[in-house]
Amino acid sequence: MAENRDEFQSAMWAIGLDIPRGSFARSLDDAEKVYEQLGLPLIIRPSFTLGGVGGSVVYNREEFQERVQWGIARSPIGEILIEEALVGWKEFELEVMRDCADQCVVICSIENMDPLGVHTGDSITVAPQQTLTDKEYQRMRDAAFKVIRQIGVETGGSNIQFGVHPDTGRMVIIEMNPRVSRSSALASKATGFPIARIAAKLALGYRLDEIPNAITRKTTACFEPALDYVVVKIPRWTFEKFPMVDQVLGSQMKSVGEVMAIGRTFPEALQKALRSLELGRMGLGMDGRDAIDVEKIEPHLLGEWRRMIQSKLSKPHSENLFFLRHALKLSLEVKDVARITGIDPWFIDQIERIVDFEKRLRALANGRHSKLLDLRKTVSASLLWEAKRLGFSDHQLATLLRCEITTIRKLRDIHDIQPSYLPVDTCAGEFEAFTPYFYSSYDTGDDRKIDSQEESVIVLGSGPNRIGQGIEFDYCCVHASLTLREEGYRSVMVNCNPETVSTDYDISSALYFEPITLEDILAICEVEDPDGVIVQFGGQTPLKIAEALTHEGINVLGTPPQSIADAEDREKFGAILSANNLPTPPFGIVFNFSEAEEVADEVGFPILVRPSFVLGGRAMEIVYDSEGLRKYLRESAGEVTPEHPVLIDRYIENAFEFDVDAVSDGNETVICGILQHIEEAGVHSGDSACVIPPYALSDDVREKILSMTRKLASLFHVVGLMNVQFAYRDDQLYILEMNPRASRTIPFVSKATGVNWVRVATRCILGQTLRDMGIHENLDLPIVAVKEVVFPFSRFEGINPFLGPEMRSTGEVMGIGKTISEAYSKALYAAGTYLPSPDEGGTVFISINELDRLRMLPIARKLTELGFSIIATEGTQKFLNNNGVEAEFVFKVEEGRPNIIDRMKDGQVRMLINTPLGRTSYYDERVVGELAYRMNLTLITTLSAAEAALGAIERIGQHDLEPITLQEIR
Repeated sequence: MAENRDEFQSAMWAIGLDIPRGSFARSLDDAEKVYEQLGLPLIIRPSFTLGGVGGSVVYNREEFQERVQWGIARSPIGEILIEEALVGWKEFELEVMRDCADQCVVICSIENMDPLGVHTGDSITVAPQQTLTDKEYQRMRDAAFKVIRQIGVETGGSNIQFGVHPDTGRMVIIEMNPRVSRSSALASKATGFPIARIAAKLALGYRLDEIPNAITRKTTACFEPALDYVVVKIPRWTFEKFPMVDQVLGSQMKSVGEVMAIGRTFPEALQKALRSLELGRMGLGMDGRDAIDVEKIEPHLLGEWRRMIQSKLSKPHSENLFFLRHALKLSLEVKDVARITGIDPWFIDQIERIVDFEKRLRALANGRHSKLLDLRKTVSASLLWEAKRLGFSDHQLATLLRCEITTIRKLRDIHDIQPSYLPVDTCAGEFEAFTPYFYSSYDTGDDRKIDSQEESVIVLGSGPNRIGQGIEFDYCCVHASLTLREEGYRSVMVNCNPETVSTDYDISSALYFEPITLEDILAICEVEDPDGVIVQFGGQTPLKIAEALTHEGINVLGTPPQSIADAEDREKFGAILSANNLPTPPFGIVFNFSEAEEVADEVGFPILVRPSFVLGGRAMEIVYDSEGLRKYLRESAGEVTPEHPVLIDRYIENAFEFDVDAVSDGNETVICGILQHIEEAGVHSGDSACVIPPYALSDDVREKILSMTRKLASLFHVVGLMNVQFAYRDDQLYILEMNPRASRTIPFVSKATGVNWVRVATRCILGQTLRDMGIHENLDLPIVAVKEVVFPFSRFEGINPFLGPEMRSTGEVMGIGKTISEAYSKALYAAGTYLPSPDEGGTVFISINELDRLRMLPIARKLTELGFSIIATEGTQKFLNNNGVEAEFVFKVEEGRPNIIDRMKDGQVRMLINTPLGRTSYYDERVVGELAYRMNLTLITTLSAAEAALGAIERIGQHDLEPITLQEIR
C-alpha cells in the first residue's frame, strides 16, 4: 500500500492527513492530463526505484515532456508519479516502530537542513530536529503513529517523511517506507537504538517492552531514545569524477556516501562532520583551502562578489555550506540568506556563530606570525575553550592565528584543554551506559579514563564511502576487530561512517564515532593508551597519517609506515625495483610544466599521467601525444610543483592485467589469489571485471608472478596484507604498482577461496606466523568466481560511460559458477546488466576502432550464429561484410538519419559493442553511451568484455544456471 500511491493517498485521506496532490502516469499522454490538472512546478518520481533514480523537478512544459520519458524509462514497471512540487518547504523524517501489542515509539526525529526538492540522501540532516515547537513535534508524532497503523505495519519499523510549509505550517506526508531504509541506519547510529535488530525480534512476536536495552541494561525498547547531543550527517559527493555532470542537487540522489558526527552543539557537530569527509577540509573553511578569500576582496568589488555568491546559493549544490559562510562574511543578512536558500534561519544563525568567532580570532593574529609565547598572552583559556566548543580544529586555529599546528596543541596542553568522551546512551544521561560507544566534545569537563587491564589495539576505519574507497575496506576493519577480540585484545574502532558495519557498537570493545584525522586520533590514543594502531585495513584514509602517528610516538602495527611511504612514492618505488632487477614500465616524475614533454619523450608515448598520492585513479589519463599532454597539464593536473608532482608512466597497450593479493608474517609470504582482469590494462582495476582463478595464465608466468610478489613482500618488510598489479604483454611481465595494505579485492578473494584473509593478516600483525596458523597456498579452486562492477551512470546525465584509468564504479557484485561463462553471466545479472538471450534474438550494434577489428570478427560471427542481427557504422560494416559476416549499415549521430540514436529510441537495439580509440572527440560515443544507460541497454566498451559477454550469452541459452553456496567452496 505504501508503494502504491493511489492506495496510499486514499489511506491518508481516510485518517485526515494531507499529502501532495498528484497522480500516476504510464505514458506521455497520461502525464499531459496530470500536467493540465496540477500546473507547474511538478516533481516526477519513477515507481519502484531507490535513491530517487530518474526523479526530477520541472518548471516548463518542454522540460516536463523530456523528464516524463526519462522517468518512465528508469522505472522497472514503466510508471511515474507526478506531484505538485513543494520546493522550499521544510522536510522532516520520523523513524517509528510498532509491535504486535500496538505499542508505537519514535526512535529518532531527523530534520533536513536543505529544503524539499533536494533528495534526503543528498541533504545535510540533523538529529534530533531543531526548529519545530513541542506542539508541532507532537502533532507530527501523532500523525506518524496514525500512518504506521493505517498502512498496516503490524510489527517493525518505518520511515515517514513530512513536509512543512515554513510560513503557513501546512503539514503533508511526503512518503512512507515500511522497511529499514537509509535513514534507519543513520537513526540507529545517532541514537544507539539498533533498529534492524529490534525489528527482527518484533517479527518473531516480541513486544517492545520485552526487549531489553543493551546500552542501559535497565530500560526496554519501548523507552523512546532521548538525545542530549546533536548529530549531523553530510553526504559525500564525487563530482570530480564526472566533470560533465550538473552539480545542482535535486530529487535524484547523487551522493555516493556520507559521514556522521556527534557534538554537544550544532556548530561542533557540523565542523566535525566537515573534517570527516576526506576532502582535505578541516572544518568550515579557515584551513588554507578556501576557494574565496573574502579578506582580500577589493572594496569596489564587494557588490559583484555578493551577487555572485547569492546566485550560487540560489541552487543547492555540494559546496553550499562554504558559500553560506562566504555570504555571511560579506555581511549578507541571515533573513536574506534564508530566503535565497530555503534553509531555516536557525541553521544560518548557528553558522554565523562560527563566522563571528572567526573574525575575533583573525583580529588577534593581526596579520603576524605567532609563536607560543605570543599566544599565551593573547589567547586566553576561555577563548580557546570557546573555539573548541564551536568545533574549530587545531588546523583551523593555526591558520587563523598564523602559527604551527603543534603550537596550538602545546597551548591546549598548557591550559589543560582536552576533549571529553561521552557515551551514546539512548537516555540523555538518565541511566548509566554500559556499552562503550563514544563521541568527543569540549562542552563538558567530564573525563573518561580507561582502567581496562586488557592489551588494546586501535583499528582505523575507512571514513565515508566514495569512488575508490568503499565498503570493501569496512569488511576488512570489521574482521580485524572481531579477530582482535578473539585473540584477547581490547579492540577499539574509530570511524565516522553511519552506513558501515564497523560503526555497530557491538563489533568492537569500544567504538569512537570520530573523524580520522591526526588531531582526533592522537586524542583517542591519549585516552586509550593502546599497544598499537592498525592502519592497513582502512584504505588510503589511515595511511595518510601513519607516518605522523609514528612521529608522535604511536606504535603502528604491521608493515612499517616508512615502507608504506616508499611504496606510495613513485620515485622511491621505481628505484627499489630497478635496484632489484624487477621489471616496471619506464616512468618519470614531473616537478614543473617545462619538464613534462622532455620526460614524456624519454618514457615514450602512449603514456599514463596522474598526480602523485591518489586513490581510485583520480585525474589519471592515457595520453597519446605531446598535444594531449599539454592539454592534460592545463585542464586536469592542477598545480605542478615539487610538493605536487605529476607521474608519467609508459602505457602498456593491449596487455593482460593481473591483481595479486598476498599475506606475509614478515618472513613467509602466501599468495591469497591471482585475479585476471577481463578488461585490458588501461582500465582502472577498480572498474574492471576480474576472474579468479585466471583464465589465461601459463605456469611459467604464474611462477614469475609468485616469485616477484614474494620478493616485494621481503623488500618492503610487509607484515599483513599487500596487493600487486602486473601487466603482461609479448612475453614480458611488468610490475605496475604495489600497495602494502588491504586492497578492495580482499573480500572477493576471501569469499572465492573460502579463507578469511583479513583474519589471517590480523594474526600476522599480532605476531603469529603463517606456519603456526597452518596457512598454505591453494591457487587451484573448484569453482570460478567473477567480480563485476556497478556504475552510477544511470543517475547522471551528460556522462561519458567509456572506461579508462580513472575509477568511477561505486560498487561490485560476485558471480560463482563451474565455468567462467556461467560465473560471468551470473555476475552481469547481479549488476543489473541484462544480456540478450539467444532465444529472444534481436539486434546488436557494433562500432569498433581499426585496431580491434580482427579480434572482433569471431565475436560478430558467433553472434550471427546465435541468431542476432548486426548493425554497424560504415568502417565496421564494410569490414564485417568483406569477411563474410552480414551487417546492416547505420549512420553515426552526425552523419544522417535514421542514425544509431533513432534505432535505439525505436527499440530496435538490444546490445551495443563500441570501442573508441585514443583522444578522439568521443561525441558519438558519449551520446550513444548515455542513451544506452538511460534505456537500460547493455553497453560493452572493451573487446575483452565483449568476448566474456559472448560466452555468458551462450551460457544463458543453456537454461541451467545453478546456485552455488559459499559453504560449498570451503
